[in-house]
Amino acid sequence: MKDKEHPYIQKKPFDWIRGYQVGGKSLIWARQTQRWSKFDFEGPARDNFAVDWPIRYDDLAPWYSYVEKFAGISGNRDGLETLPDGEFLAPWEMNTVEQVMQKRIANSYTDRYPIVGRCAHLTKPKEVHLQQGRGKCQARNMCNRGCPFGGYFSSNASTLPAAAKTGNLTMAPNSVVHSLIYDKKKGKATGVKVIHTHTKQVTEYYAKIIFVNAAALNTNLILLNSISSRFPDGIGNDYELLGKYIAFHNYRGSLKAKMEGYEDSYYYGRKPTDNIIPNFRNVYKQDTDFLRGYMTFFSAARGGWWRNSEGLPIGAAYKEALSEPGQWEISMSMQGETIPKKTNRVYLSKDKKDAWGIPLLNIFVDYDENDEKSLKDFLQQGAEMLDKAGCTNITSFDSKQAPGLDIHEMGGVRMGKDPKTSLLNKWNQLHACPNVFVTDGACMTSTSTQNPSITYMALSARAANYAVNELKKGNI
Repeated sequence: MKDKEHPYIQKKPFDWIRGYQVGGKSLIWARQTQRWSKFDFEGPARDNFAVDWPIRYDDLAPWYSYVEKFAGISGNRDGLETLPDGEFLAPWEMNTVEQVMQKRIANSYTDRYPIVGRCAHLTKPKEVHLQQGRGKCQARNMCNRGCPFGGYFSSNASTLPAAAKTGNLTMAPNSVVHSLIYDKKKGKATGVKVIHTHTKQVTEYYAKIIFVNAAALNTNLILLNSISSRFPDGIGNDYELLGKYIAFHNYRGSLKAKMEGYEDSYYYGRKPTDNIIPNFRNVYKQDTDFLRGYMTFFSAARGGWWRNSEGLPIGAAYKEALSEPGQWEISMSMQGETIPKKTNRVYLSKDKKDAWGIPLLNIFVDYDENDEKSLKDFLQQGAEMLDKAGCTNITSFDSKQAPGLDIHEMGGVRMGKDPKTSLLNKWNQLHACPNVFVTDGACMTSTSTQNPSITYMALSARAANYAVNELKKGNI
């Protein structure tokens, strides 16, 4: 979305990446899907930050399986305690140089396990995927536009068609959610106020259960804007927690290198996943001067093919030079866990509104000393791992990019055990308004080092199942 059309206020530099098309960011996500481990859910309590998660890995494990089977996740069963296995389709394969790196890094350390990445791509579709109308991933190049084959999981390829088949789906595009409607006498939210994008017409939809999954910061915005005599500071916000303890992933660190030789080897297509080394910092105990850790991504490719044609005129020689791949080039990057802090927050502007009369969101989110230490450690360890892998010309980079560009913002409506220190219970219900559920990034108590989307999906399936059962019992 264009910031000029959908403005926000940056109290600190923040690159807010949004996708308001039908299907949302499921059409433009990177599709990397790693389960959290027990260490991630236990982290806040063990290391004394944020608040304790009200659930553990075992609570979510069956719902990870449920989602993985439906979405279609490729991966190896690697048997790692730090990155639990799932319900996997056939994995993608590392290319020759990546396999060399995998072996050399694994042989050089006792705590680092390079594995092929796990991703939401259909390598060998099963009947459940064919019934959705999806096809096998072709390892081509249109991922960032939404796959025309349905080869990767998206709302448009998978869940919306499945919902349509039930006969119970109504889609309302060109809609901007203004707020939730709260009935003080009933003690419940009764509906949602929506403004048409073009006509500005206001419509109110009514429901017994409401899921607010607008992507983390917009979910915060909607709840903050849902004011009433019962909730003057935003629905569920009895203890001034809403919009606070925002966190994200630290993507600033990366490295580049070369690998000599292996020029008799190439690969087919565009593998849709990097290779990963699960977090190895502070896993079993605190062993560095910073909290938590980072996941490492690495890949190898034959780059620089365009340089072969430099100085050649257009013609046969030029064409043949372009088809000759260059030297093997190595990339490595980090995905660092950041610590949720009260000072990292979002809140509504008191005087500035958007084109639909909705207050603009103020975003006050920044890095801290812990993030700088984690970044420094990754750059040091990454260079060492590349060296042990046999790479040359190793160069490290700090992009210094603003938070937000990682597109993994989380928190503001966190889960917890105590209504005084959290907004959602273990079933993702608002403590103070139990027929409202939040299961997107806003609900996250901490961030771990893994890509978060499969966890959002598992939380959503778990909460939806619970909500339906409670509705049938008359408890909601």
